[in-house]
Amino acid sequence: MRWSNAFLALATWASTIEAIEEEDLLSQESSLGIHIGGLPPSCSFWASANLTELSTKLSPGADIYLPGSGSFNSLSKRWSELQIPQVNVTVSPATENDVVQTVKWANKYRVPFLVFNGVHGAITTLGQMDCGVNIAVEKLSGVTVASSGTTATILGGTKSKVVTDSLWAANKQTVTGTCECVSYLGPALGGGHGWLQGYYGLVADQFVSVNIVLSDGTLKTITPTSDLWWAVKGAGHNFGIVTSVKVKIYPATHKQWAIETLMFTGDKVQAVYQAANDYLLQNGTQPVGVINWSYWFNIPDFDGPVIAFYIIQEGTSVNPVYTAPFHALGPFSIEPQAGDYRDLARWTGIDLAAPPCQKGNLANPRFPVYLPRYNPTAQQTIYNIFKTATNTSSPFYNSLFMFEGYSTQGVKAVPSASTAFAWRSDNLLVAPLIQYTPGPGLDAAAKALGNQLRDVLEAGAGYTTPHAYVNYAYGDEGNKGWYGAELWRQAKLKLLKAKYDPLGRFSFFGGITLP
Repeated sequence: MRWSNAFLALATWASTIEAIEEEDLLSQESSLGIHIGGLPPSCSFWASANLTELSTKLSPGADIYLPGSGSFNSLSKRWSELQIPQVNVTVSPATENDVVQTVKWANKYRVPFLVFNGVHGAITTLGQMDCGVNIAVEKLSGVTVASSGTTATILGGTKSKVVTDSLWAANKQTVTGTCECVSYLGPALGGGHGWLQGYYGLVADQFVSVNIVLSDGTLKTITPTSDLWWAVKGAGHNFGIVTSVKVKIYPATHKQWAIETLMFTGDKVQAVYQAANDYLLQNGTQPVGVINWSYWFNIPDFDGPVIAFYIIQEGTSVNPVYTAPFHALGPFSIEPQAGDYRDLARWTGIDLAAPPCQKGNLANPRFPVYLPRYNPTAQQTIYNIFKTATNTSSPFYNSLFMFEGYSTQGVKAVPSASTAFAWRSDNLLVAPLIQYTPGPGLDAAAKALGNQLRDVLEAGAGYTTPHAYVNYAYGDEGNKGWYGAELWRQAKLKLLKAKYDPLGRFSFFGGITLP
């Protein structure tokens, strides 16, 4: 394992701080050419935490970084700057056992920890971690296809694009998240939506077995016979660190895809989404190889946000039966494209090179809500609110409204009660993303705007409790909003939480609250 000078200094200091005289400490600092400094009172547990002890338990390929050393900044920087977790040490494990040893060490010294991977989760509950350890799992990356050709083992730090490309090379496919730069497992543990879910279900529905480090530091392999199996498929962030997973894979039969991008001005809002209901969504029976997807965003020379409406279909072109009703509405731009499955992220602006995959020192809170269908009246109301709030003089000008309308047949084929993911009966995933450069008062203003928009959508759907995708969550939706309001769901989650994580070690990402 490689050590930086800063790590050597703090490791020595942490194990001997109480015994070192002031002149000895100053001499040590001088000889190493660094300034150790003190820790705020909230980090007092670090004074007894022995990093040297941890280093001796890690594999030669693992790394430990402190602020200002090596890759600390790149491994700990998040996509959204709103209420971020505060990290004192980054551990970069190279093996599953490195994760085990890090958790056991953190437990011994009562140090909080959190897994970092794609770092696109922007839920505000992450900000509850202070003075903690970042377990950066990017070295745990790889995909191995079984000789049977029906399963693959995916390591815990593997990104979605790596999964797609690795399987493509083997003429295989599976369901992954749509954005190329997010991890495979991050979305999966909250259910996980993807382009192929109409055929095969959610990302989590592909699990065959899971290697998971539990809160006590034990590494377990769980299968459908475990009571924890239900929980990891929708509420998995609460129960452990998944170091690898075996998943179902399929012959790459869904290779060719096409898209038509239609651009509309804001006066067409109600007409566009009524047409989406009538010709695409079709009361939740959208054809399995068809996806509707749209963004609202501002561009120069337009009065208010434009609507970028995508109709996506498996095949070499999009069938005119789906596009003709939208052509009749008078879009100001129509762009058809054809290619293969790997082009979908680029076409929809979520590939590795796209803005959503960059870390630009911005706050990016989202306010998700699942919907059964579009309510054109509610769509008009939220458009008007969004237009006013993101005008050219607003700090929120670069915000985005996202509407994801995947096919749902594969999702609904899995019994709702069989997993912790609670929203299988819904057909749309909608989320305003309020983007801004952090500044005084803006966090509160963004929260108020995001929830105002979401409230209108929920009222339009007739909801009395939130239906929120935990992977997009803002942080105020609560356990019922993330995991379903049914009493039996809440009771089951709390029983499993009490059994597997009684001390709440995994509570920073949509944590399940115990009585």
